[in-house]
Amino acid sequence: MINFKKIRYKNLLSSGNSFTSIDLDRSQTTLIVGDNGAGKSTLLDALCFALYGKGFRNLKKDLLVNSINGKELIVEVEFQIGRKSYKVIRGAKPNRFELYVNGTLINQDATMRDYQEHLEKNILKMSYRSFTQVAVLGSANFTPFMQLKSVERRRLVEDLLDISIFSTMQDILKKKVTQHNIDVRETNHEIELLEERISGLNEQMNLLQKNRDKKIKKYENTISETQNNIDKVMKEVGLENKEIDEKKKLITNKDKNEKRLKETLDLERQLEQALKKAEQDVLFYQENDDCPTCKQGLDEEHKKKHIKERKTKTVEIKKAINEISSTIDSCHDEIQRINTIQSEIDDIQRKIGLHQTEILSNQKYIDKLNKEIKDLQSEISGDATVNDRLTTAEDDLDALHTKKESLTDRQHYFDLATTLLRDQGVRQRIIKQYVPVMNKMINKYLANLEFYVGFELNESFEETIKSRFRDVFKYDNFSQGEKMRIDLALLFTWRAVARIKNSVNTNILILDEVFDSSLDSQGTDDFLKLLNSLNEKTNAFIISHKGDQLYDKFEEVIRFEKYKNFSRIAIS
Repeated sequence: MINFKKIRYKNLLSSGNSFTSIDLDRSQTTLIVGDNGAGKSTLLDALCFALYGKGFRNLKKDLLVNSINGKELIVEVEFQIGRKSYKVIRGAKPNRFELYVNGTLINQDATMRDYQEHLEKNILKMSYRSFTQVAVLGSANFTPFMQLKSVERRRLVEDLLDISIFSTMQDILKKKVTQHNIDVRETNHEIELLEERISGLNEQMNLLQKNRDKKIKKYENTISETQNNIDKVMKEVGLENKEIDEKKKLITNKDKNEKRLKETLDLERQLEQALKKAEQDVLFYQENDDCPTCKQGLDEEHKKKHIKERKTKTVEIKKAINEISSTIDSCHDEIQRINTIQSEIDDIQRKIGLHQTEILSNQKYIDKLNKEIKDLQSEISGDATVNDRLTTAEDDLDALHTKKESLTDRQHYFDLATTLLRDQGVRQRIIKQYVPVMNKMINKYLANLEFYVGFELNESFEETIKSRFRDVFKYDNFSQGEKMRIDLALLFTWRAVARIKNSVNTNILILDEVFDSSLDSQGTDDFLKLLNSLNEKTNAFIISHKGDQLYDKFEEVIRFEKYKNFSRIAIS
């Protein structure tokens, strides 16, 4: 049970910047009175705004903010569920939404929508619709149970019986079934496409298979031709190497000849220097009469002797030079011959290098062709890429067939769940058990209100109302006062059912202007008797203009008044 303790608010509708505070569990019956516009019904909007983020009356959030101050709307409501105490603070301009449990603020990381869902589903365990049907009655903007559509009536009762989960499950199931049917269609379509693709790939494979042997044969012929060319070139290389060996035999004395040439050239240079010296000595003795060493005069005989010796030596040197020149020429010729042969060897070696490059290139080409043949031969059938695509497609097809089997199994589950959750399933059985109880309660409360009719709801929550004379009526056939008696009977019935099921049970009961127009004096007295018979866990707030007539009938009276354009609780 939700036991509301206290509410306070400011800058809500006609209330000003000072908090209006109301104890919600102090008295079993409380009368709220005041002039029009004094702020009596603001309690309804405050409570609904704090719990559900919207007012009771059909007003937009911005219109709930006091038009004079224009900001800082704050509503605080405290309540208890079991041993846990809760406090909700909600505001507008600026927006504010805080939820406290036992004095501790709940983590603020979640979005406001997530907080609201947590508050409704996990704490209050009641929707806005359920709250307004069991806690509130009589406002001009409120739609009573009997004015709801049949589907809305059923959902409300399901909330009260705590079986709305089945409707939620049914809605979820419908979405799942819809998605399931889409998945089945898409899976069947994908299977058809894959089967067509596999058929096309098999045709492509067969065509490639026919071309495979032709390619291999072509590669083998090319390899044979290339190998023949390699053999031919290698034969030429063999002959060229043989020729090189023969030529190398002709250049075995190259180093010796080069050494001999060097020595001979050195000797030739020495002889030429000696020849030059001898010729200079002859010229000196021919032109001078003194000894070049002691500077004494030379006689003619001595000079002739020296000239003769030097000329003889000159002749000998020239002869030696001539002999050496012949040797040098011979060495040059031999070296030239050897160089020519070496050049021929170099040319042959270059040809061999080109041939080896050609052989290597041809061998690589053969290796490449052999690899192509090996790749072709290693394929099970056709081209490897196509085969991979075919294998992938076949695997995907197997996966789709497995998925289809799973979808078929799931269909059986959905069929069973649909049977259980349809209107004639589990929910209907539960409702069928409670409808007679509900009808009994409704008629009991109608009798307490001195309205003696036979009221009956069927399992579709359509009403049949019979008079004492067994005349059949509908809700719309009655006067406003009679309708109000029916609405009150239903309200108290729903509260009793909620208390039994402990689904949307609360201490709060707010009746807005019930006495002001719809109930006559007898109806008012009957209702007050019924109101005073409620258990002590009910805290009823009656909003009315008839304060002077009702003061002495309530445990507590709260009077609202306008003061300086703002509503407030009047000070006694």
